[in-house]
Amino acid sequence: MAKRRGWRGSLLMGLMAVAALGFVGTAQAGKAELKGNFQVLSDEKSTHKPGKVQLTEFADFYCPHCHRFDGEGLAILEKEFGNKLEAVMVGYPVIPGKLPTAFDMYEQAKTMGKGAEMKRALFRTIHKDKIGIIDKAIREVLIREVGLDPAAFEEGLASAKPAKAFEDGRKWGDRIKIQQTPTVLLDGNIKVEQIDPENLKLIIHSILDGDGKK
Repeated sequence: MAKRRGWRGSLLMGLMAVAALGFVGTAQAGKAELKGNFQVLSDEKSTHKPGKVQLTEFADFYCPHCHRFDGEGLAILEKEFGNKLEAVMVGYPVIPGKLPTAFDMYEQAKTMGKGAEMKRALFRTIHKDKIGIIDKAIREVLIREVGLDPAAFEEGLASAKPAKAFEDGRKWGDRIKIQQTPTVLLDGNIKVEQIDPENLKLIIHSILDGDGKK
């Protein structure tokens, strides 16, 4: 099972591992001087657009650390950066024995413009409502809650598209060697395992500051 740790505890652990990891400090990615604890993936292309940072959160709906980061850590970042931050989740399962239903539902909701709403509903249902198996009845409640048509949603869910999107995301995570959830990827090639908000804010600010120097 993949390693996982909470974002609050990761700050101390990350600082203790500075010498060993060698990722803290500054690095050149393009013309921007990056600061913080991160790893630039040389085999991945940057997707950076001036004035905006794309945050990809590799997460498991059944992981309590992912639930906490999504509800607390991500909210801090969105408040800090507003529309300069574009956040999206990629499903990466690490908890064994779970059906892929939640991940497929999230992918289908994304295609219908309600990905963020469905993500919040799924995290709440699994971790706060303590519903581990999302059957058809629970699914319909959640579909209606986020404002989607159940018939259209089920039709899309029954197609191969959501399952393929989920599988593509899992393969992406395998390619960049995700070791724990949540792990964050910034602008396509800046991998961050120390996902406490202060470290992420430092990195993101340095990316945006670099735009101003170009």
